[in-house]
Amino acid sequence: MGDTPFITVEGPIGVGKTSLAKAISEQFQFALLKEIVDENPFLGKFYENIEEWSFQTEMFFLCNRFKQLGDINTHYLSQNKSVVADYHIFKNLIFAERSLNPDEYHKYYKIYQILTEDMPRPNVIIYLNASLDTLLERIKIRAREVEKNISPLYLEQLSMDYENTMASFEKEHPEIPVLRFSGDELDFVKSEHDLQYIFQKLTTSLKENRWSNNIIETGGCS
Repeated sequence: MGDTPFITVEGPIGVGKTSLAKAISEQFQFALLKEIVDENPFLGKFYENIEEWSFQTEMFFLCNRFKQLGDINTHYLSQNKSVVADYHIFKNLIFAERSLNPDEYHKYYKIYQILTEDMPRPNVIIYLNASLDTLLERIKIRAREVEKNISPLYLEQLSMDYENTMASFEKEHPEIPVLRFSGDELDFVKSEHDLQYIFQKLTTSLKENRWSNNIIETGGCS
């Protein structure tokens, strides 16, 4: 965990991670890191047959996120340039544990540990959650072709996995602030008031920690 602000936005599929990350990037003048989703050639097949295509899907995501985070570290964080990402690398384990059989997961976890050992780690996490109905509605609205076959049961289980992971993360990493927001209560895409509320909470968190000077210098929280 470095001295330069590195914020990640996390939560289940459809909760609005990318939309919020984009908004934060524009507001605070942070570089934006977006995960590769549509480019994954296995994702559509995965939602049709999880058991058959899970390992290929998860390995593609892991390798691409490894490359992305390495590039971000080289070109931004190591040069004291702040970054906001629409994912945290730990999401790989959430999805892999849900999708892979025990033998596959054991192999996958070993690779994950090797690749992530020296990766940059965020110093603020924004965690978005929402009810299943809200997630399904937002997935329907954005109408991504690869998501048309997502099972509601899979999405519900994934949401519970996220809750458990975030609870464990907060216990294991009390030094990293986790800002929680409910997608059922806030619609930061349609409501400017809701978006400003999130900005204020993030600004307070950044200024309460050692990154306040960086924020002031970049002109972010004026």
